[in-house]
Amino acid sequence: MTKSEKVDFTIKTLQELYPTIPTPLDHKDAYTLLIAVLLSAQSTDVRVNMITPLLFEKADNPYDMVKMTVDEIREIIKPVGLSPMKANGIYGLSKMLIEKYDGEVPQDIELLKEFPAVGHKTASVVVAQAFGIPAFPVDTHIHRLMYRWGFTNGKNVVQTEKDAKRLFPKELWNDLHLQIIWYGREYSPARGWDLEKDIITKTIGRKSVLDAYYKSKKPSK
Repeated sequence: MTKSEKVDFTIKTLQELYPTIPTPLDHKDAYTLLIAVLLSAQSTDVRVNMITPLLFEKADNPYDMVKMTVDEIREIIKPVGLSPMKANGIYGLSKMLIEKYDGEVPQDIELLKEFPAVGHKTASVVVAQAFGIPAFPVDTHIHRLMYRWGFTNGKNVVQTEKDAKRLFPKELWNDLHLQIIWYGREYSPARGWDLEKDIITKTIGRKSVLDAYYKSKKPSK
C-alpha cells in the first residue's frame, strides 16, 4: 500500500468503528472543558469524570471558582494527582479569565496558552471540542499509534502533530484525534496489546513494529 492508501484505510476503518464519537471528558461548556482537560494531565479520564462533578457543584464558572481558595480547590481535586499545581492553575486561569476576557474562554490556541497550567495540548483540545476549530491534540495514544502505523518517526509529540496535520484532511482533524484515542484504548494499547484485534496496525503497521511484536510472541526455547 502507498502512504496515501494507508491513510485512507485508517480513516475509513476509524469511521466505521466510531461513526458517533463520545467525548472522553464530561463538560457542559468551554470553561468546564478547560478545567477538565487541565485536571486530566497525568491522570485518567475516568478519575477526572468522578471528581469534576464535585468541583463544578461548587463552582462551574470562573466567578464562583475565585470565591474559593486554592486550598479548597486542591482538597477537592486531590484524587487526580498533581493537585497543588493544578489548583493554582485553576484559580489563576479563572482570575485571568475574569480580568482579561469577562469570564469568557477565548477561541484561540495562542491566547489560551497564556493561561497558567495550560499547554499546547490542553489549548488544542479546548478549541477543537468546545469551538469546533480544527486542531490535532496529540496524547500518548495518538503518539503511539502514529508511530505504529508508520505515519511519524515518533521523536516527540510536536513532530507527531505536524505529521498528523500533514497527512490527514483538515476537516477530519477533530473527529480523527478522538477516534484514534478511542481506538488506541480499545484495540492498540501500550500494555496487553493483541495484534489480532488491532486491524489497522496489523494491516498497515510499521515493519519493525510488527517484527518486534511477532518476535516477542515466539515461545522461548
